[in-house]
Amino acid sequence: MDIREIAKRARVSTATVSRVVNRIPTVNPQMAKRVWNVIEELGYYPNTQARALVSGRSRIFGLIISDITNPFFPEIVQVFEAIAVQRRYEILLSSTGNDPKRMEAAVRRMLERRVEGVAVLTFGMEEALLEDLKVRKVPLVFVDVGPQRPAVSNIRIDYLHGIRQGVQHLAALRHEKIAFITGPLRLKSAVARQQAFLRSIQEIGLESDPELIIEGNHTMEGGMAAFEQLLARPVRPTAVMCSNDMTAIGVMRKSHEAKMAIPGDLSVIGFDDIHLAQFVLPPLTTIQMSQAELARLAFNALMADVERETPAASGSEYVLKTNLILRESTSLNSPSVPKNSNSRRHGARE
Repeated sequence: MDIREIAKRARVSTATVSRVVNRIPTVNPQMAKRVWNVIEELGYYPNTQARALVSGRSRIFGLIISDITNPFFPEIVQVFEAIAVQRRYEILLSSTGNDPKRMEAAVRRMLERRVEGVAVLTFGMEEALLEDLKVRKVPLVFVDVGPQRPAVSNIRIDYLHGIRQGVQHLAALRHEKIAFITGPLRLKSAVARQQAFLRSIQEIGLESDPELIIEGNHTMEGGMAAFEQLLARPVRPTAVMCSNDMTAIGVMRKSHEAKMAIPGDLSVIGFDDIHLAQFVLPPLTTIQMSQAELARLAFNALMADVERETPAASGSEYVLKTNLILRESTSLNSPSVPKNSNSRRHGARE
């Protein structure tokens, strides 16, 4: 089945069928309706690769993420794809697993498919790996690390706003020994979150204790291991902030094994606000970084560059703010009240 058969049955030229399939608005509406009726009747699917060769446009955006198994990323993919479908785009998805070789393979595959733009939502992969995309003037969107150059957009995450809210919340609950479990410090986003925490601690007049800073790896297992290290140190925290929710869930699991009640014995705050955070027990207080809004910003940034006749001289910047979401994993620190595995107080509110 090809457009010649469609044209024959619809009693129009092959050129008309081509214009209808490519949704060119100058086609007579009655003719277009007749063509679409035949297409539906025959179950015809246009050859998108052939159309791309003719039009010079693939109508494909690349989306590169760090780890598809991390619950933070599926909503990004879902929203990004939903918007793409509405705009008659397809997406080519790649999950790198934070592996530079897989990143290079993803870039090569996207160049082979002639993508019109790529959203690189990996939170810290080295931009040098994407030199081919820059040289070929493919529009790019980065998170936090976008260079100042044409056709490159940067989504800057305001980590400080939400982390400051979290630290101030714990201070209002009389916590002074506040630990922080970072992400892998090879990632710029993990470093930025740690720096935001240290700055926020200083702002409330506390000195940061190196003994209360532990490097994690943004997994639940990493959260368990990091909290086990904290428990082995001479200074035991009354509250723990985590660089992501997966780490916080690992901390909660390890605290359960250690017979420590949350929030009675330990207050916990995560980061990301993944969907699962609402359903763990107790529901996790966390700092929200909206996955849906991140996906919308990334897609719209690519569309703006694709549709712009002349690239902006220094690229575009977008800001995504973070905010504290209060649930039940934090409560008042009351040293005078004996803490044991049976103490389970409800999360306090500022």
